[in-house]
Amino acid sequence: MDPEQLKGLLAQAQQMAAEMQSDLGNKTAQGAAGGGLVTVTVNGHNQVLAVKIDPKAIDPGDPTMLEDLVRAAVNQANAKLKELVADELRQRAGGVGIPGLF
Repeated sequence: MDPEQLKGLLAQAQQMAAEMQSDLGNKTAQGAAGGGLVTVTVNGHNQVLAVKIDPKAIDPGDPTMLEDLVRAAVNQANAKLKELVADELRQRAGGVGIPGLF
């Protein structure tokens, strides 16, 4: 492959990466814990967009339980987001897996 072709491929890859980064801001994933007592929504940039806590989850005598529910909901949302990003990458790569990426 000559240097000009390589340069063109690199420019295409950079453009695709920039588009995907932009698109990820519009993607969201939601995690829940405690049977839905706590839900967390994150976007593709790993920003927490919303946290909803059912009043039943608030026990002033047991703040650790609420902390655990929030942590579990955030972790689930992030795991779903990771799957969403991996699927998006596979689609953009034409179904070709990228070993070690996700």
